[in-house]
Order: sequence, then structure tokens, then C-alpha cells
Amino acid sequence: MPDAPQQPAADPDRPDLDLSGVAPATVAVVAGRPPRVPDAPLNPPVTFASTYHAGGDVEYGRYGNPTWTALETAVGALEGGSALSYASGLAAVAAVLEVLLPDGGTVVAPRSAYTGTRAQLTALEATGRVQVRPVDPADTTEVLAALDGATVVWLDSPTNPLLDVADVRTVAAAAHAAGAALVVDSTFATPLLRRPMDDGADLVVHSATKLIAGHSDVLLGLVATRDSTVLARLDDQRRLKGAVPGPMEAWLVLRGLRTLALRVERGQRNATTLAQRLRMHPRVDRVRYPGFGAMVAIEVSGGGAAADAVATAVRLWVHATSLGGVESTLERRRRWESEAAEVPESLLRLSCGIEDVDDLWADLSRALDSAAG
Repeated sequence: MPDAPQQPAADPDRPDLDLSGVAPATVAVVAGRPPRVPDAPLNPPVTFASTYHAGGDVEYGRYGNPTWTALETAVGALEGGSALSYASGLAAVAAVLEVLLPDGGTVVAPRSAYTGTRAQLTALEATGRVQVRPVDPADTTEVLAALDGATVVWLDSPTNPLLDVADVRTVAAAAHAAGAALVVDSTFATPLLRRPMDDGADLVVHSATKLIAGHSDVLLGLVATRDSTVLARLDDQRRLKGAVPGPMEAWLVLRGLRTLALRVERGQRNATTLAQRLRMHPRVDRVRYPGFGAMVAIEVSGGGAAADAVATAVRLWVHATSLGGVESTLERRRRWESEAAEVPESLLRLSCGIEDVDDLWADLSRALDSAAG
């Protein structure tokens, strides 16, 4: 893994728990736990409740839930801020855009970003509500040149699916000088590999459906920020629009978070090894790997048809969309009409799981060989 980010914030629900000097991998395990009192459960229970007794801080199930709170506490500690959870990653994206973008606002965003984010921005632009300035996030000069008059700068880093990495620190400083807020979708990096707010980002978005939950069985989104005013506005928006997570979903994501460090470490090790081997395979024209994380993208010789043939020929790898589970998955992204034109037809996005790397390589290399016809 890369060097550990700066130390996370304290756990507000455990004032006795000093997290200063504690590694993020440890925070992922210990934060968001119930108080240590005799006979208390080690894990926060799932609280199924739509209604609460009057007179407290919650009152109603759309306003809060102890299971959400436990998850949000843990993620906030990892990101060094405060977090809110949503029904999905796209619900989190929609909430941020709603809160930060006034009518007539301008968004600087990647040409090739997560398809759901691009779709939301396209829909907002079609109504005349916002203007979108597309950029290559890896080209810092182009990003900086687009900042004049911008309201929000949106970065995926690494990008989905091209795995480009943005210079968050430089863009953050320039965005703030231009009066714009910076949002970073850090789904691929997770808080263990990158903490964008340490580099100046105002908000961080995660599709917790992916690596944070890690078991391909739950939809949930997260937003983290250090700005209490923005956090309050996001909370008001969540109450009003109702894009709240279910308590069972929040519990599953928190359970997945406990093993995030182990899964990221193994997935990253597998990805690094596979990227090295794939660069030597005669059926691979290009390997895209930023040097960290569990995601790899390859361009297969022979175009889209050859890439499709690889995806259907694997046996241990799973041909499926989404990513970040314990199982290794792959797909040709341009099979989706909504994918950006900048994504090559032959590109396969690989999500490296925790299986034995030699087994993964044997399966993938055999599928690549078979695609040669």
C-alpha cells in the first residue's frame, strides 16, 4: 500500500478512544463500536425502526438511525471529517450536486467519469440548470484552464474506467482561488489509499456498494466533509428527499468495512502482479494501472469483439458489472451505450479480488489466448 494518510479524526461516540497515531487499518476495525460496558454487544446492532419515542434527537426513521450513525462515525473517522450515508452511490452524487450547484452554476467534470455521474450532469445540463465543462482530469493544465467562473469541480481519482489520477492538491488550491468547491469521487481508492480532503478537497463521495462493502450484496453511498455548514445542508436534503439507506444495508457496509484493509491489500497485490504479467501478454495492447488499488484496465488486441470473447471465456473471473467484491470481475465497458466515447471499444475493466493470483492469471491468460481465434 502507499504511505498511510494523515491520522483520522477521533470517534465522537467514543470519547475514551484516542485515535491519534492509530493506523487507518486499525480505525476501520475499531471506530463506530458501542461503548465498552459490561454485557454490551461488541458490534452495533441493526436497529429496525421507523418511529421513535418523542423528545429525543431522532423522532422519525427518515431523520436518523443508530446503525447509520455507527457507519457514518467509522467512515468520518477514516476520512478525517464527518460522513452521511445514502441509499446508493448515485443518491450521494445527486445530493452533493443538489446542495452545491445553484441554478446557472458551472461544473468542471471529467469527460470519462462514472457513467451515473455523467448521466446526472447531462440531465441537469439538458434542462438548462447547469453548464458542464468536460476535461481530462489527468491533464492538470486543462483542468486549471477551465476553472474561471466554475461553481464546482468534480474529479474521479482514479477515474472509472480509465484509471487516470488527478493532481488533487493542485486542483484544490486553484479551485478555491477561483471560488469553486472541489468534490472527489474516491470510490476506487477508498479512505485507506487516499484521503482527498487532506489534499484540499471539500467533499469526498464513495459508492460504498463497491470496495467499502466489498461483498457484492448491498447498495449504499457515502459523502464526507469537514464543513459543518455543508454537512447540515446535506442532512436537510436527505431528510427532504428521503434517499436514506436501510439499516440492514448500513450494517452490512459497516461489517464489510472491518475487513477493508485486508481486502484492499490482497486486491492491490493481485492487481500489481496481474498488471505486470499482462504487459507481457501478446494479446494485450495496453495496460492501465495507476500503481495502487485493486482496479486494472486492459485494451485487448482485436477490438471489442475480442474483448467480449475474453469476458465470456473466463471461468474463475466473473463477467459482471460493478466491482470491488471479494470475487474478481471483469467487463467490457463499451458494451454500455452510456459509457464515454473516450473509452476504447476493446477496454476490459478488471476488479481484482482476493483469490490466488496464479489461479486468476491462469484463467485470464487462457481466455486471452482463446480470443486469438
